Amino acid sequence: MTTHVLGDTGVLTGRSLRHILRSPDTIITTAVTPIALMLLFVYVLGGAIDTGSDESYIDYMLPGILLITIASGIAYTSYRLFLDLQGGIFERFQSMPIARSSVLWAHVLTSVVANLVSIAIVIGVGLILGFRTGADLGAWLAVAGIMVLFTLALTWLAVVAGLSAKTVDGASAFSYPLIFLPFISSAFVPTESMPGPVAWFAENQPVTSIVDTTRALFAGQPVGSDIWIALAWLVGILIVAYVWANSIYKRKFS
Repeated sequence: MTTHVLGDTGVLTGRSLRHILRSPDTIITTAVTPIALMLLFVYVLGGAIDTGSDESYIDYMLPGILLITIASGIAYTSYRLFLDLQGGIFERFQSMPIARSSVLWAHVLTSVVANLVSIAIVIGVGLILGFRTGADLGAWLAVAGIMVLFTLALTWLAVVAGLSAKTVDGASAFSYPLIFLPFISSAFVPTESMPGPVAWFAENQPVTSIVDTTRALFAGQPVGSDIWIALAWLVGILIVAYVWANSIYKRKFS
């Protein structure tokens, strides 16, 4: 049974990845906005921002840019899922001997692959702009793990939106608040510089702990308790989104 599910998921994931390869502008478009933000903050706004540390501003803000990259990319998962629903692909799969879970997992794994490519592009541009890191191999692997977990959590939310949306615009619009969330966190300025209520929200929302953990890993510094807070947020969101998405899927195609 497990082999059957894995085989079906692999085939369907290959199908989704081929669609992306035929339209590479999806990944390019996903990377354009974060790169534009990097250029804006590094060359226009960064000089006026006091981060309270000696590190260069691009080193400080790159973790937040990576999260914005992922938040931008998962909108395409919701969009592709919605198009499959509208095109009757799901009904066709229901009539075939395909594991039901593999249909959704194929979209999720495609999102992970596409977002990792986008992240690699953004980091590459960051290195050109002056990003430097003292991270060793273990720290890089930890950063990669956090980015994958963040992508999985948001992608399952995208699945919920794709299964529930009534229009194409509605399928992708849910990602806009997620893209905006890093701006009310420690991603671009220290939370201490914010007004009281805003600072409280910034310090207690998931993006801040994820950004602080990633920043410490890149700097080769101890991550402290931030990593456990970040993991708790990510795993919690992932579980809730996964259960929610599968519940909607079962109601639609039971």
